[in-house]
Amino acid sequence: MTNLATRLRRRLQAPHKIAVDLFLWVAATPVAFLLRFDGTFPARYVEAAALYALLGLVFKAVALFAFRLNQRSWRKVTFRDVSVLTLAIGIVAGLELAAVYLLRPGLVVPASIPLIEGVLALLALFAVRAALRGLDERRRRVRPDRAQAVLVVGAGEAGSFLVREMLRHPEMGLEPVALVDDDPAKQRVRIGGVPVLGTRADLPRLLRETPVQQVLVAIPTAEGSLIRETLQQVRDASEAAGRTIDTRVVPGMFELLSGDVSVDRIRPVRVEDLLRRPPVQLDTDSIAQYVKGKRVLVTGAGGSIGSEIARQLARFEPGELLLLGRGETSMFEIDKELARTHPDVPRRTLIATVRERDRLAVLFDRHAPQVVFHAAAHKHVPLMEAHPEEAVLNNVAGTRHVVDLALAHDVEAFVNVSTDKAVNPTSVMGASKRLAECLVQDAALRAAPGRRYVSVRFGNVLGSRGSVVPLFQEQIRAGGPVTVTDARMTRYFMTIPEASQLVLQAGALAENGAVYVLDMGEPVRIVDLAEDLIRLSGLEPYEDVEIRETGIRPGEKLYEELLGEGETTGEKLFENIFVGQGQTFVGEPLRAYV
Repeated sequence: MTNLATRLRRRLQAPHKIAVDLFLWVAATPVAFLLRFDGTFPARYVEAAALYALLGLVFKAVALFAFRLNQRSWRKVTFRDVSVLTLAIGIVAGLELAAVYLLRPGLVVPASIPLIEGVLALLALFAVRAALRGLDERRRRVRPDRAQAVLVVGAGEAGSFLVREMLRHPEMGLEPVALVDDDPAKQRVRIGGVPVLGTRADLPRLLRETPVQQVLVAIPTAEGSLIRETLQQVRDASEAAGRTIDTRVVPGMFELLSGDVSVDRIRPVRVEDLLRRPPVQLDTDSIAQYVKGKRVLVTGAGGSIGSEIARQLARFEPGELLLLGRGETSMFEIDKELARTHPDVPRRTLIATVRERDRLAVLFDRHAPQVVFHAAAHKHVPLMEAHPEEAVLNNVAGTRHVVDLALAHDVEAFVNVSTDKAVNPTSVMGASKRLAECLVQDAALRAAPGRRYVSVRFGNVLGSRGSVVPLFQEQIRAGGPVTVTDARMTRYFMTIPEASQLVLQAGALAENGAVYVLDMGEPVRIVDLAEDLIRLSGLEPYEDVEIRETGIRPGEKLYEELLGEGETTGEKLFENIFVGQGQTFVGEPLRAYV
C-alpha cells in the first residue's frame, strides 16, 4: 500500500493530473446519457452526443487551465480546493446547458444531461483526490516507536485542528488518544477518529485509566483559573499513577488568527497563563491612524517595555522607527530582531541617554520625530532608595528634557510610561515617576491645539527585566528558598504585550493631559505567585522548595494603588482603560523646582 501511494504521488504531477482530470470529466458524459436513459443509449442521440462531448471537451480543458486545477496538491486536498473544483465544474455545466438551448435544433440533448454529468464529474474528480490523500495519510501514520500518548482538553476548533495535525504529522511523536470538553453537545463524538471521553471533571479518572503522557490545553481563550485547575489535576494524577505527565497549552488567539498554529508551536505553560484574571484585549486598529507613515521615537527602546513597544509599532508601518537607548548590547539585539522580523520598516538605532539634553537636542533636530513613546526610566525601588540622585536625574530630568524637546518640535503625540508606584508614593522611584507624570500634564497645557501629551499607569510587568518572576525562577533553579518580603504583600500584574498595547492605545485616545489607568482586576498576592511558579516547575511549595519571608525593604508598600488620594476614575474611554482625574502639580511652581 505504501509503495502504491508513493508511485501514484510521483506520477500524478501537473501533466498527468490534467490527463486524469480530463479523462474522468469527459467519461462522465456517456455515463450521464446511460443514467438518463436507464442503461441504454438511444441511436437518435449518438450524433448529438458526440458533438456535445466535443464541445464539452473544449470547455473542460479551458476550465482546467483557467482554474489551475493541475497546480493544486491532491495528497493535501483541502476544502478550499474542493470549492474551486466545484466552481469549475458548475461553470462548465452551466455553459453546456446554455449550449444545449442555444444550439437547438442542431444539438438535441436533454437538458438534464449537463446537470447529471456535473454531479458525476464532481464525484469522480473528488474521489481520486480523496483516495490519494487517504493513501498518503495512511503511509504517514506509521508511528514512531516512542510516540507520546496525548489527551487534549478542548474539542473546539483549536482542539480539532491539533488532533488532525498530530495525525497528519506522526514524525512529531504525538499520538492523540482522547479529548475532553465541557460542552454536552460534544460528548460521545469522534474527531479524526479520536473520541471525546468526557468533561474536564473526568480528567483525573481518564489520566489514571489511560497511558497518557502529555495533556494539551487547546482552549486559546482559557483563563488562568482553568489552567491552574488543569495543572493541579494533572499533578495529582501523576502522583497517583507514579509517572510524569507533561502539560502544555496552545498559543493564544492572536497566533490562531494569524495562522501560526501548528503542532510544533505548542508551548509549555507560562506564568502569563496564571494571571488571576482574563488577559486584557485591546483594540489596536486605531493605532495605525496616528502611527502609519510617521517618524516614531521610542526612548528606552532596549528595555523590556520599550523593546516590546518597538515590536508592536513595527506592525503598523511607521515611516521611520527611531530606537533610542543607552545600552549598546540591548539596542543591538532589538535592532537585529526588527531587521529580521520587519525588514521593510525603516529604522535608526540611536545610542544616547535622556539625561543629556544637548545630545537629545541634536537627535531631535536631525530626525524630527512626530510621535514619541517615553519608556526610558530607572524602575527598581530598593536601588533608587540607595541612589536617589540617579532616580531624579533619569526619571525627572530625563523626562523634562524629552518633553521640552517634544514641545519645541511640535510632536503630535507624546506617551509617557508610568507606574502604579507613582500613586501616593512612598519611595524615591515612585515620587520621581509622579513628577514625570506632572511634567507631561504641564506640557499638555502648553502644547499646540490637536496635540496629545498623556501618561499611562500600570502595575508590575510579568517577565520584564528585574521583575519578581525571573528572580523567583532563578531561586527555584537553585533549589530555593524563594524569598518574598511579606506574605501579605499584593501587586497588580500584567503581561509585557498587555503593557505595550496599552501604551500604544493611549496614544490613539484623544484626551490631552490625561493619565490613563488600566483596570487590572484584583491584585495578586506575591506569595500566591511564588507558589504557582513553583508548581509550574513540577515541584511542591514548602515541600520541595521553601518560601521564606525577608521583610519589607525601604520604600516598598504592602499594597499598591492605581489611583492617588483625591483621584477618581473618569469616563471609561475604552474597555479596561480609565482616566485618573484629580489634582495635579503643574505650571510655574513645577517648572521652578524641576
